[in-house]
Amino acid sequence: MSSIQQSMDKELTQLKQAVEFALDEAKRFGASAAEVSISKQTGISVSTRSCEVETLEFNRDGALGIAVYQGQQKGNASTSDLSKEAISRSVKAAVDISDVTSADPAAGLAPKELMATEIPDLDLFHPTELEPQRFVDLASECEKIALTHKGIKASDGASVNSHYGVRVYGNTHGFIEGYPTSRHSLSCVLIAGEEQMQRDYAYSVAIDYNDLRSAQSVADEAVEKTLSRLNSRKINTCQVPVIFDKNVSSGLLGHFVMAISGGNLYRRSSFLLDSLGQTLFPKWLTIHEDPWLKKALGSSPFDNEGVQTRSRDIITDGVLQTYLLTSYAARKMAMQPTGHAGGIHNWLVTNSSLSQQELIKQMGTGLLVTELMGQGVNIVTGDYSRGAAGFWVENGEIAYPVHEITIAGNLKDMFQNIVAIGNDIDPTHAIRTGSILIDSMKIAGN
Repeated sequence: MSSIQQSMDKELTQLKQAVEFALDEAKRFGASAAEVSISKQTGISVSTRSCEVETLEFNRDGALGIAVYQGQQKGNASTSDLSKEAISRSVKAAVDISDVTSADPAAGLAPKELMATEIPDLDLFHPTELEPQRFVDLASECEKIALTHKGIKASDGASVNSHYGVRVYGNTHGFIEGYPTSRHSLSCVLIAGEEQMQRDYAYSVAIDYNDLRSAQSVADEAVEKTLSRLNSRKINTCQVPVIFDKNVSSGLLGHFVMAISGGNLYRRSSFLLDSLGQTLFPKWLTIHEDPWLKKALGSSPFDNEGVQTRSRDIITDGVLQTYLLTSYAARKMAMQPTGHAGGIHNWLVTNSSLSQQELIKQMGTGLLVTELMGQGVNIVTGDYSRGAAGFWVENGEIAYPVHEITIAGNLKDMFQNIVAIGNDIDPTHAIRTGSILIDSMKIAGN
């Protein structure tokens, strides 16, 4: 067992004790219920520019947050000082706040019967020694490789991050659990061209440092993407099929996540209100959630309220099977929490077993979108309008790069008009989907 592993085991025990102490203090101060979340993280962030160190930061921090309830009255407080005295003061502050808040019928802990009883080892902890020079060398190597390529004008920096930590959650149902995690990343941003400069990037992220792609691989991808954008043109306004590249397709489905999340639903600010059981996608499409995938960035045995995460279909044969509900949203909607406090867990989207190149051939003439800009998405109406860049496709082949265009549609129509999904899946995304081909969208250009 490594020294980091031993240290983390000890820290996990200490944090569980701190959570237990905070919950006991809440009861002592008169709270009818309480929940505590505590985390500690250690890590290093390194960035280089032109192969020279630009920043090097160590961090080691922790924080405790507590919510107390007196009936339906709630109070919150937090502290970065994890001493018993500081925790006790924070608990008292939360109780004092709850004294003066209005009662909220939806406030309270998640139901006791939904608390996690199974805490599998999901292989989420693979720290590495935080040796600054090793990370500096890796970032610098990535830049050096990229800068040897003809056409690359400059590097806009490379960065390496390595962090590990532990989070513990507990509440007065008697639930106190936690687990350690790690996360590592390498990225590189490049600039190419003279009069019309273009910028693009590549990155790798993993739970295990040894699973990061090599500096060569990241640099080569960054070079290819940046050079491919040279001599971009504008195109005329039109209405054509659109492929969302795998690097932006998960974001497209991220709008679907927002639309079926409880916070937007109980506020009646979603274009998918009252859509449970309705067909929202083509019948061949299924989205399955698997929170217990080993070594996956979206895995978790329980959510931020201690609710057991479960394998489930979000979409089956195009039909919406569930909303994504915290306990608060669930009470507002007279439904059950779904274990999504804190987000989703590894969505596996069915694909059409086609490569992106095959999708392009199937599309014939249209637009391949590789970058999106702006925030022109209205979750209330589903209206979608964003700046974009990518490639114009003719006769099933990429013709030339395009920029300064806007793509527009309505998300409900876009989801229903998905023609095919590629098999070029990035397993590091919480939403595991390939490139998405949509039948038709409006393109605003010249």
